[in-house]
Amino acid sequence: MTRATGDVAGDLSFGPFCLNVGQRLLAKEGVPVELGARALDLLIALASAPNTLLSKSDLMSRIWPDVVVEEGNLRFHMTGLRKALGDGQDGARYITTIPGRGYCFVAPIKGSAHVLVTDDGAAKFRHANLPNRLERMVGREGDILDLSNRVSRFPVVSIVGAGGVGKTTVAIALANHLATTFDGAAVLADFGTLSDPSLVSPALASMLGIPVGSDDVRPNLLAYLRDKRILLVFDTCEHVIDTVADLASSIIDAAPQVRILVTSREALRIEGESIYKLDTLACAPVDPEMTAEAILSYPASQLFVERIAASGAAFNMTDDDARVVAAICRKLDGMALALELAARRVEAYGLTQTAALLDQHFALAWAGSRNAPLRQKTLQATLDWSFGLLSELDRTVLERLAVFVGDFTLDAAWEVIATPSLDRPALFGSIDSLVAKSLLSASSFGAMMRYRLLDTTRAYALHRQNEDDRSKLASSHASYYRRWLEQFGPDWPSLSSGPERLPYFLGINNVRAALEWAFSDSSNVDVGISLAAAAVPVFQAMSLFPECQRWSERALSAMGDHHRGSREEMHLQAGRGISRMYLHGGRETLPALTRSLEIAEGRGDAVDQLKVLGPLNMFHLRTGDFKSALQCASRCSSVAEATGEASAISLGHFFLGNSLHFSGKLSRARVELEAALSSDPLPSRAPGSYVGFQGRGLAGGILARNLWLQGLPDQAEFRARQTIKEAAEADHSLTLCIALLGGIAVFLWRGDLESAEEHINWLISRAGLHSLSPYVSVARGFEAEIAIRRGDAVAGIDSLRRCVERLHASNYEVFTTMLELSLIEGLMKIGHVNEGFGRVETAINLVETKGDFCYLPELMRTKAHLLLAMSTAGEAGACLAAAIEAGRKMGAKGWRLRSTRDLAALLVASDKLDDAAALLRPVVEEFDEGHATDDLETSKEVLSRCVT
Repeated sequence: MTRATGDVAGDLSFGPFCLNVGQRLLAKEGVPVELGARALDLLIALASAPNTLLSKSDLMSRIWPDVVVEEGNLRFHMTGLRKALGDGQDGARYITTIPGRGYCFVAPIKGSAHVLVTDDGAAKFRHANLPNRLERMVGREGDILDLSNRVSRFPVVSIVGAGGVGKTTVAIALANHLATTFDGAAVLADFGTLSDPSLVSPALASMLGIPVGSDDVRPNLLAYLRDKRILLVFDTCEHVIDTVADLASSIIDAAPQVRILVTSREALRIEGESIYKLDTLACAPVDPEMTAEAILSYPASQLFVERIAASGAAFNMTDDDARVVAAICRKLDGMALALELAARRVEAYGLTQTAALLDQHFALAWAGSRNAPLRQKTLQATLDWSFGLLSELDRTVLERLAVFVGDFTLDAAWEVIATPSLDRPALFGSIDSLVAKSLLSASSFGAMMRYRLLDTTRAYALHRQNEDDRSKLASSHASYYRRWLEQFGPDWPSLSSGPERLPYFLGINNVRAALEWAFSDSSNVDVGISLAAAAVPVFQAMSLFPECQRWSERALSAMGDHHRGSREEMHLQAGRGISRMYLHGGRETLPALTRSLEIAEGRGDAVDQLKVLGPLNMFHLRTGDFKSALQCASRCSSVAEATGEASAISLGHFFLGNSLHFSGKLSRARVELEAALSSDPLPSRAPGSYVGFQGRGLAGGILARNLWLQGLPDQAEFRARQTIKEAAEADHSLTLCIALLGGIAVFLWRGDLESAEEHINWLISRAGLHSLSPYVSVARGFEAEIAIRRGDAVAGIDSLRRCVERLHASNYEVFTTMLELSLIEGLMKIGHVNEGFGRVETAINLVETKGDFCYLPELMRTKAHLLLAMSTAGEAGACLAAAIEAGRKMGAKGWRLRSTRDLAALLVASDKLDDAAALLRPVVEEFDEGHATDDLETSKEVLSRCVT
């Protein structure tokens, strides 16, 4: 966990207390507080890392670094510290206990303290995406201080108020204010762009870099947040309030260190929520004698005057002018948005005329909206009046811009809404005008400016569009975002952080809206099919498999004969197959992928073929059809070479090397895997990135297994650890899980159970977080194997049975043979020889049928042990000899050593010591490394028994 530690310079002030760390002095309102040395050490440790959970063991190691003490000592001094602080008295709260975990200092800290952060993982949170706060925010300083205190005390703080009151501005300012307390781990999730409540959890998961690999992303989201200390800002929640309330409640139950800041027009009304009513800005009262100085002391007047100056207007503020300002502010109820809109008109109309226009338009609106909430009256009146002040050109542009959902760029605006009479200079000039009039928001993402209509403004403008214009705009909008997907789709697999993902994620909201429009009317089906075909590869790359399945199947069902065999059908069939493979297993996957490949082959495009052959190879491996997988991988490699693209070629090497490895063709597998591993880092926009990863990143884990089988156990361990390290640094979960699977197999084969156990826990955590449930089942199976080796055979067998059954049920068969070997070993240990023999015979037959021959020598060795247990030593010896020969042909020295050792032990038992030594010694001497591994140590022990 990232946290601030180390030394603190200066004073730490909280509540009525001041802690001088250098002088080791605590004072309350200037009066020294008597505090024991250990209690003072505790306070310094906790206050130096505010809002950070410090475990009990961590605190004890700091307070008593050279002494072993009981936990009761910590509780004793903590009680004394809390008593000295008056913690819990009269509402004061300084230290909170997280049951079973530790303590956290929760009071706001002020003063001159400077925390020196050590390098124990306190790197900047990569998904942080807060916009910068305004250089000056008028009238909200007290709100920020009050809210800061609430965030330290409550898991959820909801800023509630009318539309346009400034909730988002305050929330962003507050989040920036608190960001250092959370080591930069602050994430803004703008739900205002979502129209479907079911997208709330996927939207948050995407911002946090969590792949959406199932229909319900919430378990993965909660698993990710469980031990994190993050500030989440949920912005604009009123239209999805029930869903957000349920999600927030689940998060605070599962993740005690997470803090949630909500902006909404209504409260969530959940346990643990503190509701903060954000009022409008205070306005000067009606007082004909009030001076300009007094009027400008009120926040509403300050904001109005500052916005007048920002718009370029210049005038000397007299007492009379100030009174007009005060009247305008009162008429607008101190609503920040309305004040800004009105202030920007002063340059064009003057202060008095602006007030007159306000009277004419807003008064009528208020009178006509008596039954509506006050904020809707004010906002509606503001929009009516503001729209009436626009030029005809600006009105047209505003109406047409309403086709966008959320953010858009100048290029998007030009492509979508331009007409023959609306050229580029006129359009861009109008956009500048709308920004200046506060009807259009502008923000920067790097070097790119993005624009957004406020939700109420967009709804208002949409209402003014005529039906014909709306249809034409929607068609243009859909066509633009189809081109956008085709242009930027290859970038998606490389996007890993919140700021990188945000512009693309906002674009996807427009894609969703365009898809909904296109399939809502049969006359637009062709547009929808084209758009869906461009969208499904992006949904795949972002692990949005439910949406990938939904739109690919929707488009396929609407497809007419003229689309059959088209590139669109190819993409849609691939999208359907891949999404179903990950969401539902093998059902309907193969027909869809086969059809997609058939189209790709007919079109003769090597890149298109590769994009289908890769997933098809993965499908065959997942379902345990290793022979078909090898055939597919061979084709994949050939097609990759034909592309001439380095990324595709690297991916082809991996697919082929992976399949060759499981097929027992170890020498060729090593060549292919090393070729993939030795390739240079590749650009993200290369064709191979379609499947979301690159061959270079995946090859190491399989190569590590291959090296062990070839009799290079030390090289195998080095490769395994190096691959895991690189995958962890790249933070690509699928790559890391594959690296861990390869590494754990090597650790188990070497007999390094401690390393295996450590990495199994890592695999369970990462795979569970990203819905890679088959990997979790495999990891649990590896856990069970360790239990069997450590003597708990009954529990291990029971767990292995469940794991294998789950893998069979999900049609994931890549590792079932390896787990079956562990299960049979356990059955032998508890004397269930007959069941074990039946299972090993079945496993051998399946290997010969399905093709994962890399396990065949070990299966034959295991069968020999079962025969020996059945008192058929002659047959056991013959079976071991066959296992040795199978290992020799395969080049699997790792398996051959085991079988040779066991046959030599049989010979020793028959007092054929010379024969045993002659058989085993040459094999042992072939090994130049790995002499501390279990297999070589037991082989040497057998050799020692051959000495007479």
